Amino acid sequence: MNWVLDNLDLIGRLTVVHLRQSLIAIVIGFVIAVPLGWAAFRFTTLRGSVLTTIGLLYTIPSLGLFALLATLGIPYLSELNLIIALTIYAVAIMTRSVTDGLASVDGDTRAAAVAVGFGPWRRFWRVDFPLAGPVLLAGLRVTAVSTISLATVGILIGVQNLGYLFTNGSARQIIAEVLAGVIAVVVIAVLIDLVLVLLGRVLMPWTRRARTPLRIDPSRAAEVTA
Repeated sequence: MNWVLDNLDLIGRLTVVHLRQSLIAIVIGFVIAVPLGWAAFRFTTLRGSVLTTIGLLYTIPSLGLFALLATLGIPYLSELNLIIALTIYAVAIMTRSVTDGLASVDGDTRAAAVAVGFGPWRRFWRVDFPLAGPVLLAGLRVTAVSTISLATVGILIGVQNLGYLFTNGSARQIIAEVLAGVIAVVVIAVLIDLVLVLLGRVLMPWTRRARTPLRIDPSRAAEVTA
């Protein structure tokens, strides 16, 4: 406990850096995953191969991915290397959620949008994308938690974030330092998840109404059952 109190500034600084690295990867990953997921949904003959190929990206070990990116000209010991790797992992998770979300939209709703004159672009943003929102949000929440957790491996290539507390605490056998890193990562993940849930409620109010149970006045129960 004394170590934590004496190093609150270090924990706070690393937390801010960790959060920045994670958010950049989450946002960019989501932006890339949307067109990829749409393409997989749109071209059904390629859906299986596209989703499988993209999903396999998540199975690449982080150190191997760092080395692979270095061969492509990305500095190995750099924050850019970490962010690109995290973005690739985010795309691997999020793309399937985008495809599943678009597939969940009712076909009659799409037909109705076409009937009233919506073109493909307008229909996507005004109908498909909003109605796929709940599934997209669920996938984004998983992606966010995964990315925040994975970001700690950046310390293995010299990138400073909360992963530093893990390796430094382990090397010096300071359990409080390791626990501080674990708790900070968990707190960030929980807070980001809560923010995403709140944004979902604000941007998709119809889902909140849909979950509201039907309330019947007990005094009128006899009328309802009659």
